[in-house]
Amino acid sequence: MAILKIARMGHPVLLGRAAEVTGPTAPEIRRLVRDMEETLLDAGGIGLAAPQVYQALRLFLWRDGAEMRVLINPEITPLGEARAVAWEGCLSIPGLRGAVERPARVAWRGLDLDATPIHGEAEGLAARVLQHEYDHLEGVFYLMRMNDLTQLGFTEELARLAEESP
Repeated sequence: MAILKIARMGHPVLLGRAAEVTGPTAPEIRRLVRDMEETLLDAGGIGLAAPQVYQALRLFLWRDGAEMRVLINPEITPLGEARAVAWEGCLSIPGLRGAVERPARVAWRGLDLDATPIHGEAEGLAARVLQHEYDHLEGVFYLMRMNDLTQLGFTEELARLAEESP
């Protein structure tokens, strides 16, 4: 296993639509997923998409509690009209956080590493992470989803302000 370099905003791999994974059980995909898992744990993140490690493929990992999950060739569908605003950060945009409005609940489906179809529903943080990582597969950053750029700031400044607020 290896810790991979994380692509930062500005690199072209992060701006295009990622390609479908045609062989989800291939050894190179399994190796990529293992390396992505190690990279995600090392970086302290909760989600990581293949384009973020310079692989323009439609797959991502996310932490679901203590479990690390993988979704290959995902589809994400909003459920209902409810929306929620919450702070997001990104390993490809280190040091910044922004308030982003997204659907509050989503349905997801795709393949696991054995090419078995999997599906589920998510809300709260899980729904947000799934949508954020899916956006990476479409070449979209959370900044592009922000309605109010005054709600963007450096992580340290936002944390300091939160400590000072009653």
